Amino acid sequence: MSAPDLDTDDSATGLAPRRGRAARHPWWIGPAAWLGALLVRVLGATWRVDRRGLDAFDARLAAGERCVFAVWHARLLPLVYTHRHRAIVVLISHHHDGELIARIIEQLGFHTARGSSTRGGEEGARDLLRYAAEGSLIGITPDGPRGPAERVKPGLAWLASHTGWPVVPIASAARRAWVFRSWDRFRAPQPFARVVVSYGEPIPIPGDADDAALEAWRGQLEAALAALTQQVRRQAGEEDA
Repeated sequence: MSAPDLDTDDSATGLAPRRGRAARHPWWIGPAAWLGALLVRVLGATWRVDRRGLDAFDARLAAGERCVFAVWHARLLPLVYTHRHRAIVVLISHHHDGELIARIIEQLGFHTARGSSTRGGEEGARDLLRYAAEGSLIGITPDGPRGPAERVKPGLAWLASHTGWPVVPIASAARRAWVFRSWDRFRAPQPFARVVVSYGEPIPIPGDADDAALEAWRGQLEAALAALTQQVRRQAGEEDA
């Protein structure tokens, strides 16, 4: 099977980021990225973060295990703060605001691979496989960049199968959050909010899975992410938006 077009986060490591041909960008991209990264640091520093399952996860990392993180696009922001400077590679879309977002998260210690389902998807998949071969953790928003919200797309199961790494679902929730009028109802916890971040059990995908098996695993990954999200919402006391 060839590399699928991976739908990616467009919002988001000692490895140098891999970039394609140099492109022209507006002069304000650099300052805007610096300000965006500063805002994440300042806002995140006010949160009271309750991390569930972290000890077990860190023990697996210390033993040399690696994984593919999966989180819904709408619930990504707390993880950009809590997982900064942890050698995680994030797949970012080539679409118009991708450059700004890539620069923001690179300032927070992530690295980026570029690609999407509409442009550069196979290039992004190849980049992620190269990073995986070098031992970098990988982060995917499997419903990005444009939805439908909270629906896992096929690229996640394919990537886990080809890396040999399990998928670790992660969910975040906060009772007090700003909810944006975006396709995914993106959530940004408010200052001083209690934020719950929870790690699910690793889900291994067989390396010999064919297309039918990958589709079945895709459904299991979606169900696991949905269940973990509902659990974390209850723990945080999050109300419907």
